[in-house]
Amino acid sequence: MTDYDAILGGHLDALRAEGRYRRFLTLRRQAGAFPRAFRDDGRAVTIWCSNDYLGMGQHPAVLEAMARSVREEGAGAGGTRNISGTGHHHVALERELAALHGMDAALLCNSGFNANEAALSTLSRLLPGCTVLSDANNHASMIAGIRHGGATKHIFRHNDVAHLDAILSTLPKEAPKIVAFESVYSMDGDIAPIAEIVAVAKAHNALTYLDEVHAVGMYGPGGAGVAARDGVRVDIVEGTLGKAYGVVGGYVAGSAAMVDAVRSFAPGFIFSTTLPPHVAAGALASVRHLRSSDAERTAHQARARQTRDALLAEGLPVMDAPSHIIPVMVGDAALCRAASDLLLEEHAIYLQPINHPTVPRGTERLRVTPTPLHDDAAIAALARALSAVWDRLGLNRQRQAA
Repeated sequence: MTDYDAILGGHLDALRAEGRYRRFLTLRRQAGAFPRAFRDDGRAVTIWCSNDYLGMGQHPAVLEAMARSVREEGAGAGGTRNISGTGHHHVALERELAALHGMDAALLCNSGFNANEAALSTLSRLLPGCTVLSDANNHASMIAGIRHGGATKHIFRHNDVAHLDAILSTLPKEAPKIVAFESVYSMDGDIAPIAEIVAVAKAHNALTYLDEVHAVGMYGPGGAGVAARDGVRVDIVEGTLGKAYGVVGGYVAGSAAMVDAVRSFAPGFIFSTTLPPHVAAGALASVRHLRSSDAERTAHQARARQTRDALLAEGLPVMDAPSHIIPVMVGDAALCRAASDLLLEEHAIYLQPINHPTVPRGTERLRVTPTPLHDDAAIAALARALSAVWDRLGLNRQRQAA
């Protein structure tokens, strides 16, 4: 007889042996206390790895909008978008997101992963003879969407415009093509040369699909992202409501026909129960607030610079990157896990290790994400703690370029 559990257990044992087994830390977040949280045993920790980049998950306008919606509408949406699940907050949020990006339309999805998978698989499947050109560092959700679409694909070297141009030059100009890439890459913190990529894509009659999940709310006018900051127009923007906007959900924005095609043909959208109305209400409040307020973005950038400088002053191996993401390189999965454990148990700092397959083997790291709510004392404590852990484990202090 086949011992299924033994087979699966063997795979799990291999993860443990490599130091890559994921352990989840249970946290009790308290509204108004972020980035401070509490473990189940009551011990306080400071979170330094959250994607709630601006602390909008704690913002009074967001909390009030969500609480009001629950009181007025109840908990769930009650169905898919097609079957009783479209509420006025969902529609208002889609209109707000379309306006944010200057697009004809937007489509709300249950997550950023869902949005990328649905959009890329659907568009590449519906466009006859389509070829997708994907940046080598694209997120797993984009890779999944491209694979599920079944189109021919080519991978161009990360942020290498010349390589992209060379591949496009081998394809018929009249054939459908999609160039899929990100603005801010979440693990290295680098930023794509968006203008150059778009120029090459347009020269070869290719659509541009830009994942801005780590940039929406954070950069550009009203938080519209890096492309908007740089004054570059792309065909399709994909974003998330679970990072800078502090809630959950994903979306795509583009022309009316493109958005409607995803809405009408993507199984992942069609057959998913809609996000609860209160989630859409909270996201709507967050997007509207950040469209009118630069205070959070300005404070965030200042804290990101301050944190980076503090870590560099300790001689820590901070990867050189232009965004708000600060990777501190370790280069070994087991040591990365050990560093994270020491920070948590001895310094009450929560920094989750980032290991393969999220990053290539040998580039394991701690990924620091400052927020406007990390004060001077928290930044100083982080720098001291990381320096002490580096000395304790004998880790390399040599810097690495992005």
